[in-house]
Amino acid sequence: MTAAEISRIAGVTRATVSNWRRRHDDFPAPSAGTETSPLYDLPAVQAWLRGRGHTSTASPTEELRTALRLLGPGSGVAARLFPLVAAASRRTPEELAELAAVPDDQLLARAEKAAGELPATVPEAEPVRYGPDDAGVVRALLDCVREAGAQAALDVLAERELDEGAASGVYQTPEGLARLMARLLPADVFRVLDPACGSGTLLAAAARQGARELFGQDSLPVQGQRTAVRLLIAAPEAETTIRVDDSLRADAFPDVTVDAVLCNPPFADRDWGHDELAYDPRWAYGLPPRLESELAWVQHALAHLEPGGHAVMLLPPALAFRSSGRRVRAELIRGGALRAVVSLPVRAAYPLHIGLQIWVFQRPEPGGTDRATVLFVDGEGEWRDGAVGTSFATDTATGAAGAGTRGGSRPRPAGSQTSAASSGPASSASASSFEWAGLTDRVLGQWAAFTTAPDTYVDEPGVARAVPLVDLLDDVVDVTPARHVRATAADIDPAALARRVHDLHGQLAKQVAALAAASAFGGGRPSGASAREWRTATVSDLARGGALTVLRAATPGTRGSKGPAAPTVDRPVLTARDISAGNPPSGTAVDLHAEAAQPIAAGDVLVRALAGGGDGSAMTRVADDRDAGALLGQHIHLLRPDPARLDPWFLAGFLGAEDNIASASTGSSLVHVTPGRLRVPLLPLEEQRRYGEEFRRVYELRAAVRRTADLAADTAAALTTGLTVGVLLPPDSPNTPDERDERDERDGPDSRSA
Repeated sequence: MTAAEISRIAGVTRATVSNWRRRHDDFPAPSAGTETSPLYDLPAVQAWLRGRGHTSTASPTEELRTALRLLGPGSGVAARLFPLVAAASRRTPEELAELAAVPDDQLLARAEKAAGELPATVPEAEPVRYGPDDAGVVRALLDCVREAGAQAALDVLAERELDEGAASGVYQTPEGLARLMARLLPADVFRVLDPACGSGTLLAAAARQGARELFGQDSLPVQGQRTAVRLLIAAPEAETTIRVDDSLRADAFPDVTVDAVLCNPPFADRDWGHDELAYDPRWAYGLPPRLESELAWVQHALAHLEPGGHAVMLLPPALAFRSSGRRVRAELIRGGALRAVVSLPVRAAYPLHIGLQIWVFQRPEPGGTDRATVLFVDGEGEWRDGAVGTSFATDTATGAAGAGTRGGSRPRPAGSQTSAASSGPASSASASSFEWAGLTDRVLGQWAAFTTAPDTYVDEPGVARAVPLVDLLDDVVDVTPARHVRATAADIDPAALARRVHDLHGQLAKQVAALAAASAFGGGRPSGASAREWRTATVSDLARGGALTVLRAATPGTRGSKGPAAPTVDRPVLTARDISAGNPPSGTAVDLHAEAAQPIAAGDVLVRALAGGGDGSAMTRVADDRDAGALLGQHIHLLRPDPARLDPWFLAGFLGAEDNIASASTGSSLVHVTPGRLRVPLLPLEEQRRYGEEFRRVYELRAAVRRTADLAADTAAALTTGLTVGVLLPPDSPNTPDERDERDERDGPDSRSA
């Protein structure tokens, strides 16, 4: 293990580890690596830390990763632990704690017995045997299931197996995206297939929508087993059939037709079987070109649908316009199979630098109604840089959400059928931090209106439009949503836009004044010749001492926090985006379980669980009266301080410091924050309050800057669009010829040249 990993385990900074190496002769010597990048033996380091009373502050998932690394590569233990996850998910936290506390021999015997209960639905499962060296990782697994949930433990094990194999670089379908795709299906679907099931995210989402027969296939055994175990946990009442093989070359369900297909297939696979499958009967809309593997997956999905059945697929944007796929796209449109295309913002799903698209298909019914239009929804528009507030014709009162940041990601390797594997905390952070509630409501609202009455559907310029088939069947057959839904001059009411621009100018002027007021405080005074030094304590130390309580929002499918149950009906949800933007709670409780929802109280300190991106947005905030009663959203830690011992703003200010966040985090571009490792100075309460008052002013300044920037972007976008489409004219110039002559006479003959 590296020095950085030692710092994470011990809950200290890298500098502290370096000091230990220099000051303590008994600190373990490097066992591998180089002089500049030494590696240390994990058991030796753990023993040294225990001898000095340093308890681990790592999260349960990090503890499990550490235990797996201790066994070295090629052990195969991760796959052998899959059955134990399924068994552990059926035990209470008290039963798991009791099991983890027994001696090694009893622990392994009981674990083998529990793992032997794995149903036959798990593909390629073999009898499980645990050896003496497995005791540590078995205990770590039980602790992870107890504290973080069975799904978190399952993802860590799959991550380990994928890292050791040839499938690195494949990514998990975000939960929010899976829920959106599943909700695009009719409410009465019963049988659902995912031919590239990966981690099983889409099938689990289908089960939450009521599906009770689930079929999945994946080319990687670890992913097939992962999906099967996941569904045993998430949908135990469903009838599940999972197979392992290449769906295009070796379809495991050749005679099965289903009500719906959900799929996030591999992209840009040049070795999908073009030559050997040239005469396959699935290609009802034309032979997919060699470079268009996605069109093979589309037709594979359609071939498995009952007449009238729906397929919802996540596809790359280039599929909408590449010339090589034009003929197949045209046949899909002409045959009435393509029903809708929805564009997603960048960073919503992997690869992060691409705005992916959701395509909705429906298998035509013999003698059914001819379909005359295709629905296009530009879900990317609201997040596109500089495009805030483009729907002037229908929304002239409010601005849109702030623009998202753009970032890169490793591309999914060609030939990898798996579309839903997690590649660790750093890779999963970006997509999982995306706020899906607003986008989901926007897309589902348009889809419901379109499917209910497609002939009378009313377009929403700049957002959604139903385009006649004949308008799509041109020389290009481009089905990119942004091309079809952008607002035109005919869609914009000049008077309404002029009023909007006027209102935005007024709001911006007021906000600039508020920004000036927020920046008027005096700031700090010098501490002297050098920086002030103080003793610090970790959040874990403060929690053990009773100075605060640490709570965390539960994600769907995991165990809830230790807080009391709260009703979730008509309750707003505070999201991570609300903290970073300084907004009131804007989420909904639709995706929160009642037993997992944590109500917020005024004075709570809220810490974003995911950081990074370099945008300088706030990491912490103190809940006020507008937040009180709202529910804690995903990816947020809640710290409830004792007001007699800790000032909330003092706590929030130091917890959100850049150095503090960096030392308590794992990851690279976006990082997971472990709250227990954050450090706070130990100061008297009165001095805390002085610091807290200044931190509160800093927070207000940051929020005012953000609001001012958003209003400025809104105003500029509205004015630019109005001028460029011809619905707004520049104001009359005050410099008419007569006025210029009068100025010349007043100012003298040299004024014109000036």
